[in-house]
Amino acid sequence: MRRLSAAAATAVIAAVLAVGTAFGIVALLNATPDQPNVPLISYDTAPPRR
Repeated sequence: MRRLSAAAATAVIAAVLAVGTAFGIVALLNATPDQPNVPLISYDTAPPRR
């Protein structure tokens, strides 16, 4: 019975660590700032000639 409870406790601890790690990774990925959507090359129209 002691081995069964130790195996169950190990499985529960491993599951909790896996879920915590998954939430941590998702939190880190969401914490990165969004990149600005600015084009590197822009084709602006020339000013009117006088």
